[in-house]
Amino acid sequence: MKRTLRLLAAALMLTAALSIGATAADFEPVAQELSAIGMFRGTGSGFELDRAPTRAEAAIMLVRLYGAEDSAAADYAAGSISHPFTDVPAYAAPHVAWLYTEGLTKGVSADKFGSAELCSVQSYATFLLRALGYKDGEDFEYADALTCAQEKGFYMPMMFLGDFLRDDLAALTYQALAADTAEGDTYLLKTLVDSGAVDKSAAQPMMEKMELYREVSAAEMALSADEVLSAMDMDMAMEMDISVTADGVSETVNTTIDGSVAMKMLPDGDMELAYVLDTTIKDLPMEDGTLADQTVTIGLWMKDGWMYMSTNDPATGAVVNAKYPMEGAMTDLDMQELLDSLEIPMPTGSNVNGLAMVKSIAAEKKGRDTVYTMVITDGYGGMFDELMNMAGTDLGATSLYMDMEIGECTLVYTLDRKGELKDMVMSMPMSMSMSAPDETGAMSTIQMSYDLSANVVVNAIGEDVEITFPRFDSFVEVDPNASLPIA
Repeated sequence: MKRTLRLLAAALMLTAALSIGATAADFEPVAQELSAIGMFRGTGSGFELDRAPTRAEAAIMLVRLYGAEDSAAADYAAGSISHPFTDVPAYAAPHVAWLYTEGLTKGVSADKFGSAELCSVQSYATFLLRALGYKDGEDFEYADALTCAQEKGFYMPMMFLGDFLRDDLAALTYQALAADTAEGDTYLLKTLVDSGAVDKSAAQPMMEKMELYREVSAAEMALSADEVLSAMDMDMAMEMDISVTADGVSETVNTTIDGSVAMKMLPDGDMELAYVLDTTIKDLPMEDGTLADQTVTIGLWMKDGWMYMSTNDPATGAVVNAKYPMEGAMTDLDMQELLDSLEIPMPTGSNVNGLAMVKSIAAEKKGRDTVYTMVITDGYGGMFDELMNMAGTDLGATSLYMDMEIGECTLVYTLDRKGELKDMVMSMPMSMSMSAPDETGAMSTIQMSYDLSANVVVNAIGEDVEITFPRFDSFVEVDPNASLPIA
């Protein structure tokens, strides 16, 4: 039973992490949408999403993103544009000639474009930045193209793990089409429609989807604004119906996770924090054959330069309350410096990362609120597989094995009349198989299938945040370098 509980706890923590950051890795629906507006046409063998794109193919995409494909073909046929390269196939010659004439490509040498060479994600991000109106050497450098793409809100490394394939090229193109142009007053696809380069009726469904996503994204980004980084108060609730088979023994459990977090940065640089999380496994079979609920409560508070932590042993009821001085470790924390240290650029405009994994999005008015319902495709298990492959390299082949399948995820956002996020509800089915060594070195295996639902409510931000603390009389000072005796 203890072995089962350890594996279950690990799985629950992983679930919480995935529910926040799961992303797509199979973008055929995106390729279909791009094909409908003439942006992604495939080959005689179809879209060929599972192979790497060539530089010639990337060049064709770039010209289309400039809305210049038709004029490039006409000008090339008339002989008014040309290129000096000897390795460009006929189907890409007008595109390369247009890019060369416009000063947007120099090839890999004086007479070679490198048509058959594979296009990297960095090279393609550079192409997309140019299409959005950013200039090499002024707005960004090639070496920093991916960082710049993150800042412009259309590239997120976790979405493009592993080799860069045509699948990824389609997704990155799709998100760039929804990103702000360099002028900042509209997004790329709308400029192409307004100029007549893309048919308006064909693009209308995609534009509606992009505009709704940009509205939700704006509300989410508001939660990263300076006011929110200085103070926020949220409640969280999660419920899972779980069928578990561990070491040949099957169990069915219902688990709830309820929590709250309130944080405030004080004028003198100190932080106040209150974080409480209750995890309850209901009707859990005990070793004596009875059923009982088991709840683990973890509390974390920061106040007046002290860290307070509390946890309980659900079997005995014992509670461990500990405290230790922060001694400046967190009191001088600056949230922007923290983000900078993690090398996670904050988008400076609309953040459209994740759009490529959205199957559908709809909005409806409810009183003064607007409710957005978003369905995420079931293809983001691929990202998880890539992560586990990377982890396996570090952990060793026998240390950890995990396989996960995640179904379509539904997200419901409620925005108030100011466009600010009030709450978010998420639901999705998942199944998991995980093997890990126990304390004796023996491998334990757990298989789970469950439905998950989660709700996050934003209570207050900025000056409206008020933090309530418990009494700390019973908290015992401990060595901050020692491990807290958590049950």
